[in-house]
Amino acid sequence: MTRHQALLPKLKKIKAILLDVDGVLTDGAIIYGIDGIELKVFDSQDGFGIVNAIKQGIRVGIITARKSDVVERRAAELGIEDLFQGSIDKLTPYEKVKTSYSLHDSEVAYVGDDLLDLPLLQRVGFSAAPANAVRDVKMKVDYVSKERGGHGAVRDIIDLILKAQKK
Repeated sequence: MTRHQALLPKLKKIKAILLDVDGVLTDGAIIYGIDGIELKVFDSQDGFGIVNAIKQGIRVGIITARKSDVVERRAAELGIEDLFQGSIDKLTPYEKVKTSYSLHDSEVAYVGDDLLDLPLLQRVGFSAAPANAVRDVKMKVDYVSKERGGHGAVRDIIDLILKAQKK
């Protein structure tokens, strides 16, 4: 049995995917323009994957420790309704999402890349990380994408879930 086949029972249950931002939806770089405005680079293929997941009936949300107008704009563009910024404690917004949609831990996936993500990664039904995640995270998740954050990791993980669900 391949590693992907072993993940099938977990992947088939997923009804919601929650994402970190820096290092997951972006490559982790934080760029400030001369005017002090924060800039981030997002991957268009990740965006298509998110929109497709939502169309397929999977909820997609963001839980991030930082606050950024750019993230709010990107979430709105993609149709992401559940956006939690400034959440160093990621378990609190996670519980809100679960309660709002009557979800169980086993029905939620989370993608994170750093130590702040570990409590949530260890709680969800399916945990994943991009290739650029810190070692301690990569050692504890169910799946490590071959792609880096901001360069297709989110799309890779969403495609894995949708394929397992035959969507």
